[in-house]
Amino acid sequence: VTFFPAVLTLPAGGSATFFCNISMENDSGSEYSLNWYKEINHSQAQKIAEISRNNPQTKTEKYLLTNHTPAFKIEILNLHQNDSGSYYCGLITFFEPNKVMESNRSHLVVTAAPEKTNATDEPEMEEGNSPDHIKAVFLGILLLAGVVILLIFGYLTITYGRGGMIPHGGWKPPMVSVSTVDYGVLEFQWDQCNQMPSETRPVEQTEYATIIFPEEKPITPERAKKHQD
Repeated sequence: VTFFPAVLTLPAGGSATFFCNISMENDSGSEYSLNWYKEINHSQAQKIAEISRNNPQTKTEKYLLTNHTPAFKIEILNLHQNDSGSYYCGLITFFEPNKVMESNRSHLVVTAAPEKTNATDEPEMEEGNSPDHIKAVFLGILLLAGVVILLIFGYLTITYGRGGMIPHGGWKPPMVSVSTVDYGVLEFQWDQCNQMPSETRPVEQTEYATIIFPEEKPITPERAKKHQD
């Protein structure tokens, strides 16, 4: 009965695999079973698992045993540092009662789990920066919206100033200043004190003057209608 590999060094959290190989000179279909043992500090051995010849596989929470006759495999799952120690297997034959053949010892060393590398820390840093990225995008959207509002306000201001758009509340006519022209006859009286002799007085004449009266208020449709009345 042989047990291998002789030494295994593995980190915590993984699994360790050992093989137990048996060789029987006269195998006439006799029944046998294989026990697995663990030693700690060369103390008394402790049985940890068992598998029979006709059982293809046995699994517990800690061990997985697979029958590959004449080799048997044991996997120690979810390694912890207290799993370190010496392991071996023992063949028990039923045709020869009380006969146990033990294998050599193999040593398992379970080290501490590896620390997280920088590669695993980088995604956390990126996740931590994600709120800043969202904040920057939000500020950019607000800035763009402000520029659009300013452009619309400027366009409306220019359009209202030119009178090209109808204000809210209905149409109002533009305010226009109109001047009117009236004609009349002015009579000029001669100063009686300075009257010239009749023989020298010039022919009587009539003089005309044009007076422009500017309209104080703009003409609106209502004022124009009143003016016509």
